[in-house]
Amino acid sequence: MTRFTGRDLAALSAVLRDAARAEIMPRFRRLAASDVRIKTGPLDLVTEADEAAERAIAAALRRIFPGCLVVGEEATAADPALLDGLAAADLAFVVDPVDGTANFAAGLPLFACMAAAIMRGEVVAAAIHDPMGDDSALALRGEGAWTESPDGSRHDLRVAAPVPLAEMAGSASWRYLPEPLRSRVCANLPALAACWDYRCAGHEYRMLAGGHCDFLFFNRLMPWDHAPGWLLHHEAGGFSAQFDGRPYSPAVTTGGLICTSDAASWAALRGALLG
Repeated sequence: MTRFTGRDLAALSAVLRDAARAEIMPRFRRLAASDVRIKTGPLDLVTEADEAAERAIAAALRRIFPGCLVVGEEATAADPALLDGLAAADLAFVVDPVDGTANFAAGLPLFACMAAAIMRGEVVAAAIHDPMGDDSALALRGEGAWTESPDGSRHDLRVAAPVPLAEMAGSASWRYLPEPLRSRVCANLPALAACWDYRCAGHEYRMLAGGHCDFLFFNRLMPWDHAPGWLLHHEAGGFSAQFDGRPYSPAVTTGGLICTSDAASWAALRGALLG
């Protein structure tokens, strides 16, 4: 495959929607205690829905795109070496079957099913599906970002116009920051107009790309959490960079990420929170 096309993106989007309908929604608010398990700690959960949806998505992607590499969150938890092939693969997919697992397990209707296509280390397509609303936010490298309903109707996505620092509202996920950076960032948050954390990067990226907030701030950068949303934000006209100014790469899992409307907003926010 030399390029990822709009038809390919439509197929990817359909795979996520099918998995959400067949494996995720039938389990929502119907999980038994034994269906929810702790992985690395109390903030890191996995459910039967995560695992069943990822199996369905991976099988469908391998059938539609023979020879592709599928790097799923749950499969990588069992085999971390899967990440090693991401940068060099001709075509790879990173998959987060239920982004916002803690919300899903708690019965909160704020979770997403998302994936990104990566060709030789470059993020070329993204899909963030909302199982509750049954619509998807989609992006294709160089061709923009939009939301799409099951009937095919579209709405283009565009980031908000820049605002001064004191008027910025957005999401800051500080729980994985190491000390003393964690305390410094939390102490600096009152410089902003408002701040929240939805425990669901998929919906936070959708808000940002749609112009409904001004920034996102993350520390841990697992590719299934950020590659889909990063491309969505990029194609909606936004600017992002790691804490040290380097561009985002799905092969990098450390170094933080700040996403804003433009480069000047990025510099102002970085200075306020990290300076």
